[in-house]
Amino acid sequence: MEFITYEMFGAVGDGVTDDMPAVILAHEEANRRSVPVKAKEGAVYYVSPKNYTAIVQTSVDWTGAKFIIDDRECENRNAALFMVTTKNEPVELFIPSLRRGQTKLDNPYGKELYVVVRNNNHKDYIRKGLNQNNGTARTDNFILRADSTLPSPVSFDFDEVTSVHAVPVDTERLTLTGGEFTTIANQWVSEYAYHARNIVVRRSNVEISGITHLITGELDHGAPYSGFLSISGCAHVCVHDCVFTGHKIYSTIGAAGKPVSMGSYDIGLGTASDVSLIRCRQTTDIHDRGYWGLIGTNFCRDLLLEDCVFSRFDAHQGVTNCTLRRCTLGWQCLNAIGNGTFLIEDTNAYGYALVNLRSDYGSTWNGDMIIRNCTWHPLGDNRAVFSGHNDGTHDFGYDCYLPQHVIIDGLHIGEENPDNRPLCIFNNYLGNAEIPAAERKYMPIPPVSVTVQNICTDRPVTLCDKPELMPETRFEIR
Repeated sequence: MEFITYEMFGAVGDGVTDDMPAVILAHEEANRRSVPVKAKEGAVYYVSPKNYTAIVQTSVDWTGAKFIIDDRECENRNAALFMVTTKNEPVELFIPSLRRGQTKLDNPYGKELYVVVRNNNHKDYIRKGLNQNNGTARTDNFILRADSTLPSPVSFDFDEVTSVHAVPVDTERLTLTGGEFTTIANQWVSEYAYHARNIVVRRSNVEISGITHLITGELDHGAPYSGFLSISGCAHVCVHDCVFTGHKIYSTIGAAGKPVSMGSYDIGLGTASDVSLIRCRQTTDIHDRGYWGLIGTNFCRDLLLEDCVFSRFDAHQGVTNCTLRRCTLGWQCLNAIGNGTFLIEDTNAYGYALVNLRSDYGSTWNGDMIIRNCTWHPLGDNRAVFSGHNDGTHDFGYDCYLPQHVIIDGLHIGEENPDNRPLCIFNNYLGNAEIPAAERKYMPIPPVSVTVQNICTDRPVTLCDKPELMPETRFEIR
């Protein structure tokens, strides 16, 4: 048998009949036989609000088919509709401790492994602000090659490692191709009750192409979404030539007891390594402030966005190494905290800053920022390329750094009729509040060097809106 179809198991494809039971059975049989699944061109598969999950372990071709996902009164908002999993079993790996910058680790199996490590006795990302929390366990994930080397260095010191998850990387590529998916939005009360009802990838070596996700039926209230495409606990995933849709913004009362807008995503990346998004875009206007930024990431490593058009990029609880190339970013622009090297090149961005260093996590980037041949269209009155806020009074669980080495080579400031105020590379990240020095126990560490050349603006260029914050930073304009 060359492939399995949903119709073999009773799918009707008329957009009315609940076809998900047939879909689940088809994938079960495909997994058993190790053959792909192919949808029927022209079929419209209706997915009712029942508690459904299809386990996917073989390639799928949805080209020419449509899915209607009804999220009104869904039985289990946390359930994935398609869960892509590996057939590989986890292996034991003993790791007593790790050091930041470490690039080698014993691999007794002689094959590539995907590894997640945690220290549950240390909390990082102790969030400040309206969505404050008590932090999460120190976490890192990486690829461990067969020769015991790591493609990129460990992000944090681990004095102890309390848990290790290691699984062999799949050697055969699994593909998800085509298909138009339309979500009829949930009608939940506006609160932090994240909905999944999505495609979840938890297998390494996966290629996703040609998928379109649309949204209909949004009301004046609703719960947020964690991401129609969710990638976590895996490595080597490429998403290309896909279309996504932004979710309407709803507000609720946050952890601080005040109103807060809820983040709602169509792409969610969490604890994943070597993920690429190429030639992807969104249907909603990237400048429409009624829709939340499309993508959010946590604990990721070695990300690439290339030729994408999104309302924003967001490294939420940290990314280690990221490249944005030939992208266009809308009103929420580029938000990042993390480690390693962040390269932004040939990118067109709109925002209050070109790079917003997230203040709720300490505005930290422990590494280098490189900007090449980009255009920034400033919104509002601020004129700082990097913007953040950390007054040194909050313990985020780690030492906070401003980008240690900044290289700007080619930056055009797209504004009309500029005034005489300077363009600052960094804003006044401490703020203007009069806080005693004794209370500033967790001061961020200033940059070591900032080099600027080929910058196109009629404004004078300065290092910082408050120069005394960076007295030892080497600043050079060429």
